[in-house]
Amino acid sequence: MAPRKRPETRKTPEMVLRSRSRRSRSPGELEPEAKKLCVKGPGSSRRFDSDCLWEGLAIRQVPPRCRSIVRALHHHKLGRTGWPSLQQALQQSFLHSLASYRIFQKAAPFDRRATSLAWHPTHPSTLAVGSKGGDIMLWNLGIKDKPIFIKGIGAGGSITGLKFNPLNTNQFFTSSMEGTTRLQDFKGNTLQVYTNYGSCNFWFCSLDVSAESRVVVTGDNVGHVVLLNMDGKEVWNLRMHKKKVTHVALNPCCDWFLATASVDQTVKIWDLRQVKGKSSFLYSLPHRHPVNAAHFSPDGAKLLTTDQKSEIRVYSASQWDCPPSLIPHPHRHFQHLTPIKASWHPRYNLIVVGRYPDPNFKSCTPYELRTIDMFDGSSGKLMHQLYDPESSGIISLNEFNPMGDTLASVMGYHILIWSQEEAGKRK
Repeated sequence: MAPRKRPETRKTPEMVLRSRSRRSRSPGELEPEAKKLCVKGPGSSRRFDSDCLWEGLAIRQVPPRCRSIVRALHHHKLGRTGWPSLQQALQQSFLHSLASYRIFQKAAPFDRRATSLAWHPTHPSTLAVGSKGGDIMLWNLGIKDKPIFIKGIGAGGSITGLKFNPLNTNQFFTSSMEGTTRLQDFKGNTLQVYTNYGSCNFWFCSLDVSAESRVVVTGDNVGHVVLLNMDGKEVWNLRMHKKKVTHVALNPCCDWFLATASVDQTVKIWDLRQVKGKSSFLYSLPHRHPVNAAHFSPDGAKLLTTDQKSEIRVYSASQWDCPPSLIPHPHRHFQHLTPIKASWHPRYNLIVVGRYPDPNFKSCTPYELRTIDMFDGSSGKLMHQLYDPESSGIISLNEFNPMGDTLASVMGYHILIWSQEEAGKRK
């Protein structure tokens, strides 16, 4: 298919960028801001204690100081400690550094909410973000020029999946409610259309790409999953779920291993080499509620799932059908919210996910904050929470860059960039 020009490529004229470099503030300095969050409760004539509101979070934010990393490296070199112990020491050091993370850049480029994001695989300061209107922003955090803005079609053009092309990182794949899965360049040109329904009744909800196998996989709103070669040739198109496929993910270490998540309350695991029909899955993992996402860990040994209510699950390799590690967590879904999805840290065994407090949740506390929560991927223990009083909305998507030192978050129309305060100043 001949390349065709997408509607209008331009630098965004309405970009709102704000540098957020600032010194670290103590809970005492943040108390006036915390008081803004306090309201009168039923039958009460006094405010909720703002000291408890912020200081309770502050206590949870700072993990115990770990031992010297230099000492840990030295002991590992001498053979006194194994790799797991060294990895744990490095993870503890990273968790301690999170106490100094702040929002150092913020953008609101779209006229509709942001729906997807992806970090560039080789340029850790470059980020792509898609919106409900089909707009795409390519943002290099390391330069002061305005980000590249690719205009979408507006209503009905929501970007549901976004992946850089691993074979040519100046290109990216998108799936959308426009009913297409396509390959585009940074100028907005459509280089190839892989799938096209040509109807507003059917659309694609997710995609993933493998460089080694050179395949593209995408799922639609009625349960079909399509596998294609990089040249656009369809390998198969099968209905693998009863309802919408919300997420597809290829295992980073065994890219013939596919996970699909659906609103039919299941996650299924497939061997791409043996797929013959809807019943040829290796495992079917039932959930209590519809599922928003299923992410393999960076080492491919675990599978992280996020439902649309209050559960995060971690399944382990070779025991996919055994009872998972279950993390209770409030992140309920509604129609006009970009679905909340938990993700992995690229270097450590940590899970990051936005919190949407639910008064019906068992452990809900009064005036609970909309934080970004980080859990240990093995124990399920809450290790840290990020929060900014000036950006207190519901944070749906969180992704660390490949280096693992910068976090991008989606909060409605806004994109938030978190980093250590001193690093943020340098950027």
